[in-house]
Amino acid sequence: MDAPKRVLIVEDDPTSLELMAGYFEVEGFRVLRASDGDEMDVALRRANVDLLCLDIRLPGRDGLSLLRELRRSSDLPVIVISAKTEDVDRIVALEVGADDYLQKPYNPRELLARANNILRRVGRSAQAPESEDQNYGFNGWVLTPAARRLTAPDGSDVHLTRGEYELLFALLRHRGRVMQRDALLDALSGRERDPFDRTVDVLVGRLRKKIERDPKNPDLIITVHGIGYVFLERAAEKAI
Repeated sequence: MDAPKRVLIVEDDPTSLELMAGYFEVEGFRVLRASDGDEMDVALRRANVDLLCLDIRLPGRDGLSLLRELRRSSDLPVIVISAKTEDVDRIVALEVGADDYLQKPYNPRELLARANNILRRVGRSAQAPESEDQNYGFNGWVLTPAARRLTAPDGSDVHLTRGEYELLFALLRHRGRVMQRDALLDALSGRERDPFDRTVDVLVGRLRKKIERDPKNPDLIITVHGIGYVFLERAAEKAI
């Protein structure tokens, strides 16, 4: 029998914290609690955590600042939870590195469904399918899927978040073929189809800043208006 998954909830409102913890505990999760960034740091040092639920409005360092710091060294799955309703807040959270975004008030069943989807897909990707046994090269860059490593032409390692890696891997596997946004969304851990979801566009923008010579005039990841994106066949090839 698999060990229970550990979820760390960072929420400064005690009532909201206990309600959320209760939802997870009923489903068999082990729950760690934190009310601010300092307590979150302590919890992450003391235990192996499978999922982080992070509120944006926190005393001291806010949730987005904490997420930025976390993404410098960790790909821990993160669901950002916020009472803010503007699309820009969701986009910023995704740009910073959130795996998912949930707006308050939320249905607890939706929170649990999103959490389980992320954990299920992360578990599948960790099994390293056959397609991850090959490396992919393009314009001097090399993606090593087995190690989730991107090497720049000068030999340096370029950090990719989980979402950036999954998107680049999907595009390289289907290089030269136009991929619809829905198909790319399916390749991302824990994401569900939503006609208004801009996760793919946000991740493409972040990838372009890392691998394109001119992100504003990309020659690798090309937009196919109204459909999705294509990684150009002439720019990508399997590495030997």
